[in-house]
Amino acid sequence: MSTVNIPRLDLNTYINGSADERKQFSNDIGKAFNETGFVTITNHGLSKELIDRLYNQVKTLFALPDAVKQQYEIPGLAGQRGYTGKGKETAKGFKTPDLKEFWQIGQTVTDDEVLKAQYPDNVTVNELPEFNPTTIEVYKKLEAAGKHLLRAIAVYLELPENYFDDKVHNGNSILRTLHYFPITDPDSVPDDAVRAGAHEDINLITLLIGASADGLELLTRDNTWFPVKAYGEDLVVNVGDMLQRLTNNKLKSTTHRVVNPPRELMKFSRFSVPFFLHPKSGMDLTSLESCIDEQHPKLYTDITAGEYLDERLREIGLKM
Repeated sequence: MSTVNIPRLDLNTYINGSADERKQFSNDIGKAFNETGFVTITNHGLSKELIDRLYNQVKTLFALPDAVKQQYEIPGLAGQRGYTGKGKETAKGFKTPDLKEFWQIGQTVTDDEVLKAQYPDNVTVNELPEFNPTTIEVYKKLEAAGKHLLRAIAVYLELPENYFDDKVHNGNSILRTLHYFPITDPDSVPDDAVRAGAHEDINLITLLIGASADGLELLTRDNTWFPVKAYGEDLVVNVGDMLQRLTNNKLKSTTHRVVNPPRELMKFSRFSVPFFLHPKSGMDLTSLESCIDEQHPKLYTDITAGEYLDERLREIGLKM
């Protein structure tokens, strides 16, 4: 079996390190994203206190009665804000919905009235006065960390370091709080029902804040499943399909899934909070010329980020 390269990288060495340390960080994240599409990141700007506060709010949210949560399910938004109930999202290529429910928080635009009008407002959880302030704080910190990571990726791709800055400023990024709900009777669910079916992410990069239990696995290049584990409060960061398209597969959007636990543990919840870093919808995802040559012919048709997002939301059943 080939070695799975998921390095643990210190983001502070890119933000505040020497020129050599910054270059090494770019090389390390680029190599991992080329080989496995995953890294873990420490010193990312989120304190343990903030992460604990976040998970406390998330667990309290999903403990609300279904009838209360369903009041926050907004028709026509394709799950992009507020609550999305059980049985609503199905991984591309699957027929059975994932065993999960989730809540999504989006961009808050303060400096562009035209763009602000294009984004739906975030949904306020009336029962939890601390939920919105906490998730907005986490959103901003993950967005900031993501921008630094994209700068390191730009350097690896031999682009200007700030190549992505204007594209992701006020981007259509999403913070998703996820609850993989308990299964008290495993025999009652379909045999092919899993917490999250094998899929690739849609966006540029995903930053995942840990999880309350194991289950995340990636598909290696030799077609075996490999468990991804983060240390403590580290982030798990992976490449999304938009970045893969832009780089003509130089950076790898790796198939991953969340498997069901052993039957005796299915009665326990699993929580996780991924941040899907998106650009603005007008970003051109046409593959970079520098990533195309005789050995690597162009693989993708030209498309904008907004068009691609719309296409994928339809494929996974969130949009009609």
